[in-house]
Amino acid sequence: MAKLIYSAITSLDGYVADEDGNFDWAVPDEELHSFVNDLERTVGTYLYGRRMYEVMVYWETALTLADQPPVIQDFAQIWQTADKIVYSKTLEAVSSARTRIERDFDREAVRQLKARAVSDLTVGGPDLAAQAIKAGLVDECHLFVTPVVVGGGKHSFPNNVRLELELLDERRFDSGVVHLHYRTRA
Repeated sequence: MAKLIYSAITSLDGYVADEDGNFDWAVPDEELHSFVNDLERTVGTYLYGRRMYEVMVYWETALTLADQPPVIQDFAQIWQTADKIVYSKTLEAVSSARTRIERDFDREAVRQLKARAVSDLTVGGPDLAAQAIKAGLVDECHLFVTPVVVGGGKHSFPNNVRLELELLDERRFDSGVVHLHYRTRA
């Protein structure tokens, strides 16, 4: 069975965006981006909320921009090859290939998708991830802890949920980012 993975670039104080919705402090350098690309190679399906999809759809046309570095070209190809499911009650149409809209997050449908999948799935965005975490569907978490404290904003993990984790791996990057790889415990 495929795994459902939650990945997030987070501030040291646990936020994916600050109080103004900014996350410019989270832009990965080439070393980190290359590492993320290697992690994403196992992904066959991305599960997104509307806002995260609107950020990520950039990758649909990234290859058409001149002078993209190889690490950017690599991720664009990885992203374009995967299927995408966007969970939104308001999004009327998608602007990327291999993408469909679901109006509601159906935990049983995601459980069945996981059971049938031959490649891993990721859940992107803390709001959608909160639903998957609360449903007990997330198998692993990849956190990229950035050396910045933003003081408030959008939490990387939901409130009022207890999640027991087992550390599988860790890595430091020259930028000061630390990658933490966890498996969820039942």
